[in-house]
Amino acid sequence: MTDIIKDYSSTKRACYLGFVTQAIVANFTPLLFIAFHREYGIPIASMALIPAVFYAVQLFVDFLCAKFKDIDYRKNIIISEVTSALGLAGMAFLPALFPEPLVGILICVIIYAIGSGLIEVLCSPIIEACPFPNKEGMMSLLHSFYCWGVVGVVLGSTLFFALFGLHNWRILTCLWALIPLYNIINFATCPIEPIVQDSEGMSMSQLLKNRTFLPFLILMVATGASEASMAQWASAFAEVSLGVDKAIGDLAGPCAFAFFMGLGRMWYGKKGQNLDLSSYMTLAGILCFASYLLASLSSIPLISFIGCMLSGLAVAIMWPGSISLTSAHIPQGGTALFALLALAGDVGGTAGPSLVGICTSSAENNIQSGLLAASVFPVILVACLIYIRYKKAQR
Repeated sequence: MTDIIKDYSSTKRACYLGFVTQAIVANFTPLLFIAFHREYGIPIASMALIPAVFYAVQLFVDFLCAKFKDIDYRKNIIISEVTSALGLAGMAFLPALFPEPLVGILICVIIYAIGSGLIEVLCSPIIEACPFPNKEGMMSLLHSFYCWGVVGVVLGSTLFFALFGLHNWRILTCLWALIPLYNIINFATCPIEPIVQDSEGMSMSQLLKNRTFLPFLILMVATGASEASMAQWASAFAEVSLGVDKAIGDLAGPCAFAFFMGLGRMWYGKKGQNLDLSSYMTLAGILCFASYLLASLSSIPLISFIGCMLSGLAVAIMWPGSISLTSAHIPQGGTALFALLALAGDVGGTAGPSLVGICTSSAENNIQSGLLAASVFPVILVACLIYIRYKKAQR
C-alpha cells in the first residue's frame, strides 16, 4: 500500500496546489480594491462587479462540466492552471491597455474564474479516483489546502504591502501567478485515473432524475451557505464586533475563520478514519448552528467573535464530507456528480451571504441579525443528514 501512495504522491501535491491556486484567485483581487481605486479612479461601488463576475463565471463552468459524462481530466486540469496563471499575470498590465481599466480587470477575472471553476470540479474526483486508503480523510485534507491558501494569500499580501508598499501590487500579482504556472508541470506528469471506467458515468439528467441524489444536492447547498455566510461577512463582522479598522478586520475575520476551517479539515484528514462521517457531520452541523447563535445573540463582542471562529471549525468537514458521502452513495455519478455538487455548493455560497446582506440591511445594518437568519442553513444540513441515514436504514 505504501508503494501505491508513493506512486500517487505527485497527484496529491498537484491537487493540493490546485486548491491553493483557487484560494489565490478567489481572495487576492479583493485585496487590491483600494489600489484600483487610487490608481485607476474606479469607484468603490463598481468593485462589486469583480466578485459578481467571478462567481457567475465559476457557476457557468460548474454547469458546463455537469453536462459532460466524461471529460479529459488531464487536459482540463492543465487548462485550469494555465487560465489561472494568465488571469493573474494579466491583471498586472491589461487594465492599463483599456480606456476603462475596469474592463481589463473583468477580462482577467473571467479568465482566472474559468480556472477556478475547473479546479473546483476536477481536483476532488482526481483524488477520489486514486487508490488511497481513508478516502474521506484524504478528501478533507485536500480541501484544507484551500483554507491554507486563503491564510497564505491574506498574510503574504499584507506583509508584502507593509514592506514594499501597495503601489507595487503588480509585482506581487506576478509572484502569485508563479504557483499555477509551476503546477502545470505537476498535472502534466502525475498519474491521473478516471473516476469511472469506460464512460460509465451518469449524465446530468440521469442524476437530477435520481431521487437518491436530491437530498445530497440540498445538503451541498446548505453546506455552501453555512460556510460562505460567515466566511464572506467575517471581515465586516470583525470590524463591527471588535471595533477595528478594515485592515485588521481582514486579518482577524476571514484569515482566522479560514485558519480554524483548515485546522478542522486537517484534523479529520489525519484522525477521522475511525469516525462515522455522517454522524460526525451531524455533530458539526449542530456545533455550526450553536456557533451562529453565539455570534448573533451574544451582547459581548469578544464572545460573538469566538462564535464566528468556532463556526469555521464546525463547517470544516461539511464541503469535503458532503462530496465523500455522495460519491459513496452514488459511485457511478462520474464527472457530472462532482460538477453538480460544486454547482450546488456555489449556489449556497451565493445565497447564504446574500440572505445575510438582505437581513442585515432590513435590521438597520445589524450584522448579527443577518447571521441569525443564516443559522437556518446548518439546520437544513442536519435535517438532510438525518433523512439520508433514515433512507439508508430503510434500504
